[in-house]
Amino acid sequence: MIDLPRTPSFRLDGKRALVTGASSGIGLGAAVALAGAGADVWLVARREAELQAARDAIRATGAQAHAQVADITDLEAIAGLTREGPYDVLVNAAGLARHSPALDTSAADYDAAMALNLRAAYFLTREVARGLIAAGRPGSLINISSQMGHVAGPDRAVYAATKHGLEGMTKAMAIEWGPHGIRVNTLCPTFIRTPLAEQTLSNPERRAWILSKIKLGRVGEVTDIMGPVVFLASDASALMTGAALLIDGGWTAE
Repeated sequence: MIDLPRTPSFRLDGKRALVTGASSGIGLGAAVALAGAGADVWLVARREAELQAARDAIRATGAQAHAQVADITDLEAIAGLTREGPYDVLVNAAGLARHSPALDTSAADYDAAMALNLRAAYFLTREVARGLIAAGRPGSLINISSQMGHVAGPDRAVYAATKHGLEGMTKAMAIEWGPHGIRVNTLCPTFIRTPLAEQTLSNPERRAWILSKIKLGRVGEVTDIMGPVVFLASDASALMTGAALLIDGGWTAE
């Protein structure tokens, strides 16, 4: 009889996960997906009412969830979050976009985008990894990047800069922490129907441009990222690190 290989498990039972930006959009989708796969999930965001509602809704399904209000642009807040660790899984989903022509970009918008999309992600990822290394445990750290970490678009010089930076950061961290069994990857969605994307999607001209780029002919939904998040968090992706998983409907194929 043939000794058949076994598909690695997508389950996350016994794992502890930390998800930022978890009160809505991609962060909420990631938290729901990880909890559904068996992880004990800590949801982090700045909006307390929305965060607690998300936690309660996840608990109502029988899954494990906790809520922690925090502003992750504050390094002291990051230190407080990671004291609860170590976390086996991290999803850096908090982010913002302040689009404008490059000639019109204000210093305030530039600083705000860099502070959350790149600086906060950098230091939170570092602290979660520090906790895993101290505990002698492997882990999977996932940074929510974007197709704009690989291409660019009009009015997106700052946003693309933050996401290209996130891609480089992820690769360097993957090289450094690979010997510890810590994997670091990015998940790179196209435009996903979330409150963050609504301003762009509600513009008919921009929506037409977006649909012309997405080869599958539709805007993404939050559910489109939930399976990929579980894949990257689980043993099913055990040999992936320093990689970018593009969920872009074919945008970057050309």
